[in-house]
Order: sequence, then C-alpha cells, then structure tokens
Amino acid sequence: MLTRSPTQSLTEQLSARISERIRNRLLAPGARLPSVRQCAQQNGVSPSTVVAAYDQLLAQGLVQARKNRGFFVREGGRAAADADAGATDPAPAGQRLATDAVGRGARGVAPVNATALIRGMFHKINDQPQPGMGVFPSQWLESAFMPAAVRKVANARALQDFSLQYGEPLGDAGLRRQLAKRLDAFGVHTTPEHIITTVGATHALDIVSRTLLRPGDPVMVEEPGWAVEFARLAALGMRILPVPRRADGPDLAVMARYCEVHRPKLYVSVSVLHNPTGHCLAPGSAHRVLQLADAHGFHVVEDDSYSHIAPEHAIRLAALDGLQRTIYVSGFAKILAPNWRVGFLAAPPALLEPLLDTKLLTTLTTPALLEKALALCMEQGQLRRHAERIRTRLDAARARSVKLALAAGCRFAAEPAGLFGWVDTGVDTDALSQRMLDEGYLLAPGALFHAERKPGPLMRINFATTQDAAFWRVFERLRAEQDRLR
Repeated sequence: MLTRSPTQSLTEQLSARISERIRNRLLAPGARLPSVRQCAQQNGVSPSTVVAAYDQLLAQGLVQARKNRGFFVREGGRAAADADAGATDPAPAGQRLATDAVGRGARGVAPVNATALIRGMFHKINDQPQPGMGVFPSQWLESAFMPAAVRKVANARALQDFSLQYGEPLGDAGLRRQLAKRLDAFGVHTTPEHIITTVGATHALDIVSRTLLRPGDPVMVEEPGWAVEFARLAALGMRILPVPRRADGPDLAVMARYCEVHRPKLYVSVSVLHNPTGHCLAPGSAHRVLQLADAHGFHVVEDDSYSHIAPEHAIRLAALDGLQRTIYVSGFAKILAPNWRVGFLAAPPALLEPLLDTKLLTTLTTPALLEKALALCMEQGQLRRHAERIRTRLDAARARSVKLALAAGCRFAAEPAGLFGWVDTGVDTDALSQRMLDEGYLLAPGALFHAERKPGPLMRINFATTQDAAFWRVFERLRAEQDRLR
C-alpha cells in the first residue's frame, strides 16, 4: 500500500511506481493497465488519485489511451501505436478514467513478460527470494573450487597465450574431451570433434536456429514451454507451432498433423525435467518422436539444461537416436556459474561445419580461460560432487515448498520434480503477478509459457526460492483478495 508523505503525494508515488516498472520492462509494452477501480483497491487509494496518476503517465508519454478499452503501456515507449485508427481518445484523461472507474471493471492487467524475467535476474527487485526466477540462488552456487581452477589455469604464460590469439574454433579441446565423457555416461555417444562450445546454452540454441532456419519457417515447440524460446524464435521471424506437452512427452497426434500440413523444419524439446512442468520423456513417446523426425525430415533440438539435477537413467532423444537427427544442447549456467556463459552442442557430422560457421560469424571463438578452468573442474570430479550437493539441497527445498504451496490452497498441475513446480492457484496469475509486484515478489504467470498469451490460474515457481513462509502468507492474502474481486 502507498503511504502519505510530506514530500511526495499519493498521486506522485503511484505514478512513480508504475513508470519505474514500465522503464524496467516489468510491465510489458502493449499491456493493459488495471481499471481505475482495480488500481484504487490494489493500492489503497481513491479513484481520483488513480485518475491523476494515469494523467501524469499520459503526459510523460509512457501510456496511451484506447477508446472504450482502457490504458496501455506504449509499444517501445513511442507513440507509434497512436497511428492505429481510433487508438487515442481525444477526451481528457480524467473524463475517460472516470467512465472506466464507474463501470466496466475489465479484468485485464499489465503482465510480466519473458524479458522482464530476464531483467529480474540482472536487476533485483529487492533481497527477497524471487519465486519467478529461473536459476538457483547465488549462495547455492558458491564454491572454492571454481576460483581455484581459474587461478591454476591462468598462469602468466597461459594468460599471454589467451590474450595474443583466438581460441580453437570448436572450443577448448580439453573441455570437449570432458564433455564427450560426460555425454557417454548417459548414453549419448559422440567424439570431441563433434562438439562445439558456445556462450551458454541459449547461444547454442540460437546457432542451431540461425543455421537450419529462415524467417517464416515452421518450428514445433512444446507448450507450455520456456518463455525465452518462444520470444527468441518469434524475434527471428519463425512460425511457431505449439505442441501440447504431456507427462509422458509431446502430443504425438498434434505433431503428426503438423508434419502433414506444415512440414516443420525443427522440433525444440526439453526431454528431461521439462520447463515449466518438470515432466520427463517416456521411452514410447521418445521412439515415436524420432520416427516422425525420420519420416518427415525435421531435426530435433534437445535442450538438456537441467542434466546436472536430472534423475538417473532419464531418457534422452540424442541417446536413442545416436545424434542422427538430433542436436544435443546443454550448459552450466544452472548448476555452476551463470556468468561464465559456457555451453555446448553436439551435432550430427553432416551439420557440424554449417553450425561451426554460424558460431564463427556470431562470436568468432569462445573464452578459452573459462573453458580450461571448467575442464579442470570436471576432470577432478569437483563439478560432479558440487551437483550432488545441489541435488540434495534441492530435494529438501522442494519438499518444504510443496508443503507450503498446498497449505496456501494451491494444487500441482504436474508432479513436483526438478527445480520448478507447475502450480494451479485458482485465480488469474496475470492479475496476481501485478499485485505481487507491489509486495516485492516477481511471479512467473502461466501465460508466459504459451506461444500466444493465455491468461489462466497456473504459475511456475522455483522450489529453491519458495521455501519462505512469508511469501506464501502474502500470496494467500492477495489471492483471497483477488478472488473476492471477481
């Protein structure tokens, strides 16, 4: 709630709060602001205060009015949307808002979007654990062995070599040898020569997309799925074909129809500990996916970013396929050091040179110093032991978070597993995410995880950051208030 202050009026406080969120992109461009009545109830102020605050935002050029629809965050902070027919109502803002306050009670509110989640990782809202985050808390990742490995490989001679020449195009040979051994341990048999290191797993996915696709090409992506992948492919101009993700794998009937009608070029999958549901691929589904890929000529990109916390003997498409039509992608940001940005891909021999060309055109080479340090951590078993400690800690955190979520009146739409929980809250989580921001919590509403935004009651939680009962008390209170407003 806002509080009265001798230095700043309630109107100024509310306007400043909303404008900060717009500038930090916590309110997505094009998103609808709450109605006056909703905003007044959420912030404990009068409708006239909201009218005045929205007037200030209009004057600053941060929002625009659309006749009979309400107020929206400007696209890109520009007035371009005003060119749309009927986009701006010439009536004074106060008159428009008064009408809105009286009447319609529209449900739409400004949602968090994919880039807002990313920005939240870089610019913390506060020091509270954030339930919508996609990574482990930094204190979980702290270790002594990583700095020691960097010091060991960064002797004076090595630093000179790193500084005076580019690294190996494919990536550090020692790291690729360690990666080949790791892949072999869970059945993905390849050689160091068929592995390319990248600047994180997202970069690996981008290399694949830029190599195999052209704007307008159809791409099958699991839904719900990783919000950033939808946004990234859309930004590249791809035609996204959402495939419903079930507990045992993708909806095979939908995939088959897409193959017959659209002839997709690519299928992007998280086989193990799927984000956001935590599902793992079943053997029967895996075999059928590969049969479809072979029959219809598309490639499969398998994102295994959660491999370090995955259950033993989890099914990988790349293992069953022998890297024939699959491209395996993974990285170390989730488990080790997000800012090291070390990822990799393993590819069929026929695709290796085109993929390498794309890497060289986009980044030249990757940082040899960090790759050599990571290779040392893997060779000495330090990474393996670190991952085991994380898994043990996560198991305990998951048990606590599940108990708190259930006590707060939620239910799980998927069996809790891995880092994320797919939670049914019973209320619109787009609206709830706006209200939770007022309390300093960044949520990941379920609409983010669809190719086309579909507001609903689901949200993704991070088990490592939802162990705090204080969060669930705030959540339960605001959810109850929102339920009463419906």
